[in-house]
Amino acid sequence: MFWRASGPPKGVEPLPRVSRLASPSQVPVERLRLTVLRRLNGLLAGDHAGLFPGHGTERGEARPYVPGDDPRHLDWAVTARTQEPHVRDMVADHELDVWLVLDSSSSLGFGTALATKHEVAWSVAGAFALLASDGGNRVGAVRTTNQAGRTRPFAMPARGGSAHVGAVLTALNKTPEEGEVGDLAAAVDLVNRTAKRRGMAVVISDFLGAPTWEKPLRSLSRRHEVIAVEVIDPREIDLPDVGLIAVVDPETGRRRLLDTSREDTRRRYGVAGDRRREEVSARLKACAVDHLVVSTDRDWVVDFVRFVSGRKARLVAAGRPGR
Repeated sequence: MFWRASGPPKGVEPLPRVSRLASPSQVPVERLRLTVLRRLNGLLAGDHAGLFPGHGTERGEARPYVPGDDPRHLDWAVTARTQEPHVRDMVADHELDVWLVLDSSSSLGFGTALATKHEVAWSVAGAFALLASDGGNRVGAVRTTNQAGRTRPFAMPARGGSAHVGAVLTALNKTPEEGEVGDLAAAVDLVNRTAKRRGMAVVISDFLGAPTWEKPLRSLSRRHEVIAVEVIDPREIDLPDVGLIAVVDPETGRRRLLDTSREDTRRRYGVAGDRRREEVSARLKACAVDHLVVSTDRDWVVDFVRFVSGRKARLVAAGRPGR
């Protein structure tokens, strides 16, 4: 369960807050393009497969297995002949379908540092969309909707072109409403049923609540490369001593008073926060997906660039150079 502070009682200072980032509606697509691609300049030079290698449709050459390779790509014939495990990569397709899945639950509206989690999530989605589009890939998007309304997740088909990327980012620019419980599992399942071609899916959420997304995410990763982006806020892990505060669960509306001056309360809160993050990380690892963590108190572009360059280095070390 996630609690959002509704404001401290009289006499208690509110949590410190630094200047916020501009809201998604105030960040033009071209500005986001300059912010991300300029800092990625040189990292992916000459490597079409840097971030979006895809599964491909043609079988490549066999090579020795290295830690981190997908065991599903083991070539058993070569392994039996050489007595050493070998994998066979697929030649990367030059036009992939890249699907963005953005969670719009009300918990994403929380933020105590540089931005709300929704603003960071939208920016990361935009970065992936721009990087994919510049590589000639098609971009599609799915956004969760209110579970209580029993409505189908909003979806846009995968298409190419900068105009379509702008339309995708505009469609994803939906500020979470109070009490909205996004059905992430349904959104992931929709991509699994809609994406006919093998490609890549980027799932962006805070992964709070029951892990109903685990089964459809594991199913999605069997056919596509999947990147899970976890968006966190420092107050979800570390509770400061600000006295008695009123908190509310943004998805259910439940309210209660919390005495943050008690050391055992802050300690148990921190332990619960660390346990939740470890659990999410373990579940994502079991789903065989790449895991990127971004936070509202850090420059998300730094984390994004580090992830992209690290992924490229890992692929090259595994014997999958750019084509």
